[in-house]
Amino acid sequence: MLVELSIKDFAIIDNIKINFTKGLNVITGETGSGKSILIEALGMILGSRTSKDFIRTGCDKAVLEGVFYIEDLSTLRPILNDLSIDIDHDNLLIITKEIFANGPSLSKVNGRAMNLTMLKTITTKLVDIFGQHEHQSLLDINNHQLLVDAFGDEDFTSLKSTIKELYDELQEEKKKIKSLSMDSGERDREIDILRFQIEEIDEANLTMEDEHSIEAEFKKLSNINKISQSVELALSYLDSDDYDFQGAINLVNKSLSLVSSAKEFDEKLESFFNRLSEINYELQDINRELNYYLNSIDIDMERLNYLHERIDLVNKLKRKYGNSIDSIFKFRDEAEERLNKLLNFEKEYENSLSRIKELEEKLDKNCSKLSEMRKKIANILEENVKAELSQLNMSNVDFKVDFIRTAQFTPQGFDKIEFLISTNPGEGLKPLSKIISGGEMSRIMLAIKSILAFLDKIPTLIFDEIDAGISGRTAQIVGEKIYNISKKHQVICISHLPQIAALADSHFVINKVSKANRTISEVSRLSDQERVEEMARLIGGVDLTTTTLKHASEMIEMSKILKNNSRKF
Repeated sequence: MLVELSIKDFAIIDNIKINFTKGLNVITGETGSGKSILIEALGMILGSRTSKDFIRTGCDKAVLEGVFYIEDLSTLRPILNDLSIDIDHDNLLIITKEIFANGPSLSKVNGRAMNLTMLKTITTKLVDIFGQHEHQSLLDINNHQLLVDAFGDEDFTSLKSTIKELYDELQEEKKKIKSLSMDSGERDREIDILRFQIEEIDEANLTMEDEHSIEAEFKKLSNINKISQSVELALSYLDSDDYDFQGAINLVNKSLSLVSSAKEFDEKLESFFNRLSEINYELQDINRELNYYLNSIDIDMERLNYLHERIDLVNKLKRKYGNSIDSIFKFRDEAEERLNKLLNFEKEYENSLSRIKELEEKLDKNCSKLSEMRKKIANILEENVKAELSQLNMSNVDFKVDFIRTAQFTPQGFDKIEFLISTNPGEGLKPLSKIISGGEMSRIMLAIKSILAFLDKIPTLIFDEIDAGISGRTAQIVGEKIYNISKKHQVICISHLPQIAALADSHFVINKVSKANRTISEVSRLSDQERVEEMARLIGGVDLTTTTLKHASEMIEMSKILKNNSRKF
């Protein structure tokens, strides 16, 4: 579960830290106080795209951090091991997001840098955010299949993977057929080009030495005069007995003589004498070997010309076929493979047609099996959604998952799925977008989420103002539904309804205040008395009266009774 959320220099937030608890955490606050900013920040921690626009004015960066306690490591441990992420004995996972004004954003998990793809493999197992935008996603028919598939088991997921693999292979075979489908003149022209390319590469007799060795040798031979001059000068510095200039060997010999005479009076100088002797021997060896090297080098113009031509040839082939010898070899092998296919056109074409037929038969069989599995899931989903909606004060609703077979295979099978609903008796089933109000949409999404919540193992659910469009008795029912979910999951709920806030195990309020001529948001956890006052504000507005305070206190007490009774079952 999420135990701590820290936000610094983000939008109108200066520096806040929220410690969440188990059960139902409710956050309330005036419109514009910063409730949506909390969700934005948490979303970025979990892996959504960041924006520098959220960095607080005048700051270099924003820092967001979520601390998660992992009660059951069985699901996450294989992922953490694959990503080489250590987790301590307290089972804490710390996810940090730094958003820089003058650089890329950085995500870390327990101190290890992560890209967004790696991060999401972890966070999708930790938190599910359900916001108002999901109302719109429910109207998109493309999401209906995803929702149905979310209820599938391991066999279902494995079958989907098999279908995806078969579909991808089918597309590759179709591309192969298309590439082979050309007129004879076009095919002959491509055969001639491929043969020329293969022959040109083969005639060059390339080796890996052509990558570096010939360039190194060419560099040496083309600079042989500079090398000779440098070595001659080095030798003069080593061994010269000119009156005006003495070489290093001569000077070391003089030093040896002086130390030799002095060491008779102090035995400590013996070690220095020995070391100087070794240096003298080494300098003489170097001098001899450098002389030998100088006498052995020669300018071989024929070899130099050969190397020059070889380098030109290799560079020419690199420009045409790849920027390295390996790339040229790879191009040559691919060209030969393509040439063989064109020379054996009829056989390749027949093989591809046969493989396409085989893949389509396998796809049809597996897609039919997947469709049957989906229909069984859909039947269960229909009954569960209707049952949940009945509990959410929509007792006369009929809900159906409609299936249409697509004309073509897709990576997900051949089902086109759409949710149909009738909210009143006697009305025919219609698509959600045709008849659903905002309040009804909130309850349908909550019904689906309630069902999913008891199937998946995601420990933390976040509801961002899902109470839009509802009030009164329906709001009370929605609150009770959310509270029931919180008995098995940590729930963080941003709400404006007192019926939901009254059921909170922990109640937080976010306020916008002015400090040092700047507007910032602050979050605090409410005491019992502060809860009553905040509830009264939710009920009656800014002005608190004796009546609203009494009503607020009664709502909290009634909620305690309801919560205590629900724990008995």
